Amino acid sequence: MAAFFIAQYQVTDAALYGEYSAGAGPTLKQYGAELIAFDSAAETIEGDAPGPQTVIIRFESTEAAKAWYNSSEYQAVVGKRLAATTGFAVISQSMHVG
Repeated sequence: MAAFFIAQYQVTDAALYGEYSAGAGPTLKQYGAELIAFDSAAETIEGDAPGPQTVIIRFESTEAAKAWYNSSEYQAVVGKRLAATTGFAVISQSMHVG
């Protein structure tokens, strides 16, 4: 079952976030990830979003998403995103209804 890493945040340090982006992108391929959306101006239509930056990455499974997130390659750079943004990230499974 497909799983999605979804992050939404406000960038507070553009230079540090740029370093994160440069380091994070190359970590995706080996985990079979597909960047679905990268939107720096997402429109909130309900609730209070932490910021307009939205990232959605598709993985083949929750296990693959967690393997990527916990990998030494990604862990080497994720601290830069956490320091350069305020917001949240989740892993959500895809379920077909109907």
